[in-house]
Amino acid sequence: MIESQYIDIFNQYRETIDSKSTPGLNSMRDKAFEVFKEQGFPTKKLEDYLYLDVAAEFLPDYALNINRVPFKGNPYTAFKCEVPDLTTNTYFVLNDLFHTEHLPQIEYPNGVFVGSLSDFSVQYPEVFATYYGQIADMEKPSVTAFNTMFVQDGFVIYVPKGVIVEQPIQLINILKSKFNYLVNRRILIIAEDDAQVKLLICDHTVDESQFLVTQVTEIFAGRNAIVDYYDMEENSDKVTRLTNTFVKQMESSSVLANNLTFNTGVSRNNFNVKLSGEHAEAYVCGMIIADRNQYVDNFAFLDHLVPNCTSTQLFKYVLQDEATGSFCGRIRVEKDAQKTMAYQSNNNLCVSPNARMYAKPQLEIYADDVKCSHGLTTGQLDEEALFYLRSRGISEENARLMLMQAFAAGVLEHVRIDSLKERLTELVEKRFKGERARCGNCEICK
Repeated sequence: MIESQYIDIFNQYRETIDSKSTPGLNSMRDKAFEVFKEQGFPTKKLEDYLYLDVAAEFLPDYALNINRVPFKGNPYTAFKCEVPDLTTNTYFVLNDLFHTEHLPQIEYPNGVFVGSLSDFSVQYPEVFATYYGQIADMEKPSVTAFNTMFVQDGFVIYVPKGVIVEQPIQLINILKSKFNYLVNRRILIIAEDDAQVKLLICDHTVDESQFLVTQVTEIFAGRNAIVDYYDMEENSDKVTRLTNTFVKQMESSSVLANNLTFNTGVSRNNFNVKLSGEHAEAYVCGMIIADRNQYVDNFAFLDHLVPNCTSTQLFKYVLQDEATGSFCGRIRVEKDAQKTMAYQSNNNLCVSPNARMYAKPQLEIYADDVKCSHGLTTGQLDEEALFYLRSRGISEENARLMLMQAFAAGVLEHVRIDSLKERLTELVEKRFKGERARCGNCEICK
C-alpha cells in the first residue's frame, strides 16, 4: 500500500518536520496522523471518487522539502502581472514555502496580517488556535489529514472586525524543481465581523518535472463579512493538484469561491461550505477548459444549517480532444433551514467526440418551505447557431470560438472585480484558440 510509504516517512522524519515548523502547526499532526493511518487515501470504491484513483497519484517517487531549503532568487523581479487596471498586493509561495525575502512594504489597516502562516501562528497564537484546522474536516477527505501531517508553512490573511481591505491581494504559487516534487500548501483566510477582503490565487509551473500538490484552504466569514476567493490554475500537464476548500459563514456574510482551470494535468477540487448564520450568501463557481488527456474533477457540497440562506453553484466545462471532466454537486437543506434558496447548475460542452463528461447533481432537502433547483446539460456546439453565424460570413473557426466564449460567460459574470473579469475573458479566448493562457508580461511563464 502506498500509504505505508508515507506513514514510514512521517515516523522517520517527524522530529525534523516539527523542528522546521511551529508549535501551532505541530499541534494538529498527531490527530491527522491517526486519521490518515485509519482511512488512507480515497479510492474509487467511494461514491465521490468514482473516476479518480487518488492513491495512484502518489505512487511516483516524489521529493519533499522537509528541511525547508529556501528558494533562491527574487520572484518579484521575474513576475510582472499586467492585468489592466488591476493593482494587487502580491505575495509568493514557492513550492510550499512562503517567500519572506523581498517583501513589499504595504501598509494595511490596523491589525491586518497578510503573510506566512507559520509566522502568524507565533505572532497571533490565540487567533491561530481558534481557526486553524477548525473548519477543515480531516476525514472528508483524508487527503486533508495527509496535508496536515506534512505542512510546515502556508499563507494567511487575517482581517479583524470592521476592517475593509480595499486592494485585492494576489498569491502566486510557483512550482519549481529539477526533481519530481510533492508540495503541501495551506491557506487560511479569517474575515471577522463586518470585514472585507479579496484574494486572487495564480498557479504557475516553471520546470517540466512531475508535481503533486495538496492544498487545504480554510475560509471563515464572520457576521456581515465579504470574502472573494479566486483560484486560477495555469499549471503544466505534469501537475496533479488535489485541493480541499472549507468555508464557514456566519450571519449575513457573503462568500464567493470561483475556480478557473485553464491548464493542468489532473485536478480535483473539493468545496465544502457550511452556511451557519441566517441570511448568509454563498457562490461556488467553476470554469474549466481542458484538452489533450487532461482530467478535471470538481466536487461541491453546500450545507444549509439555518433558515433564510441563499446559495448558488455554477460549473461549466469545455472539453476538447480526449479530456475528461467530472462534477458532483450536492446541496443539503437541514430540517430547520426553512426559507432556503439554493440553486445548482452544471453545463458541459464536449467539443470533440472523444471528450468525456461525468456529472451528478444532488439535492437533500429536509425542510418543507424552500426554493431549490438543479440543472444539468451536456452536449456539443449548437449546429443551428453555428450555421447561422457562418451564413453571416463568419468563418467556422471564429464561429466556434464565439459560441464557446458565450458559453463561458456565465461563470465570469460572478467575478466581482471588473478589471479581473476583463482579463479573464481575454485568457478564455486565448485558451479556446489553443494558446497557453498567460497572466501578462511574466518571465516565469515564458
